[in-house]
Amino acid sequence: MPSTSRWVRPVFLLGLGIQPFFSFWHIRAESAPNRVGMAALRLDNHDEKKGQGLQGLLTNSRHIYDYSKQMSIFELRRNVMSYKDNLLKKIEIDRLARTIAGAIGPVESGKRIDKTVLGQLMVYFPWTLRQARDLTLYLEADGAAKTRILVLDNDLTIYNTTVEDVTLRKSPTVKEMVSIRNAIKILNDKDVVISKKAASLKTIRDICIGELDLRFTVADIDGIAGEGAASLENGYAQGVQECLMLFAELLGLAAAPKAFTLNHHDIYGNVSEKPGGETTFGPLVIFSRIHGTLTCLEAPLSSRDKGRFDRLKALAAGQDEAAASGSAVFDLMKAKVLAAGPDQPGE
Repeated sequence: MPSTSRWVRPVFLLGLGIQPFFSFWHIRAESAPNRVGMAALRLDNHDEKKGQGLQGLLTNSRHIYDYSKQMSIFELRRNVMSYKDNLLKKIEIDRLARTIAGAIGPVESGKRIDKTVLGQLMVYFPWTLRQARDLTLYLEADGAAKTRILVLDNDLTIYNTTVEDVTLRKSPTVKEMVSIRNAIKILNDKDVVISKKAASLKTIRDICIGELDLRFTVADIDGIAGEGAASLENGYAQGVQECLMLFAELLGLAAAPKAFTLNHHDIYGNVSEKPGGETTFGPLVIFSRIHGTLTCLEAPLSSRDKGRFDRLKALAAGQDEAAASGSAVFDLMKAKVLAAGPDQPGE
């Protein structure tokens, strides 16, 4: 039988090699600022006689110094992305709320809210989720004797009462219904109902958006414009679409109504309804996914103009005069956003 000692030495030596290996990856796994600090500590331990500390590290190690400076650029980008992410969340909340609003109607209409879409909206809702019997409830203040409570069903009723009271009114047991007092509560809940359906949906939407920090700085808007311009230059259509959508949100521009839509084009602008059924659209911006072009038209188009589609196609193809084109469109939109001043909340 082979001796175990023949395996001890290789395993022991392997262990000696593994420790510094994992120590190295431990440092690599740290966040960027900690990496610089830990590297400085290592330098202090190994070069005490030379008197080199963090200052020596930044002075003598070009690699580490450049890396720490690069991290500051990444940190700036992270801050820009934070505002951008919040704005994207607001756009998504508004989209979901519009979809749900289209499914709200009187009982006789037979309309029902899509539970999947409603669940996607509730991801952004900050109230506390609670299950009571067969009810899905959201409580503004969990543990309070009386608070605002949303019942997640087709009516979207918001109550101002207790969980027990809502449970009694919405999902009573046979024993509870025997009581005359309880029966009156079940049949008439006007004393505790705050809102239902569309009014409650507006409250939900407003609370969700209220959780987002939509204040912006010049750097935030510069970042979005820069990403849009870079996406356009590199032929990254999705990046252009996203940045264009963000600026449309900031400037209050609407997606092109049916009378002005073109396939494979993203168009945003000001929509106005005139007497007699006329619709005007513009100023507008148009991104052509066919040509990879971005252009801006200042003069509004009319729904009564039979040549409006030809005008839009020529504009997208670069065959008609535009107020701005290419990355200059993002510069123009950035200037309009900043004209209201930096550090303003999104609408």
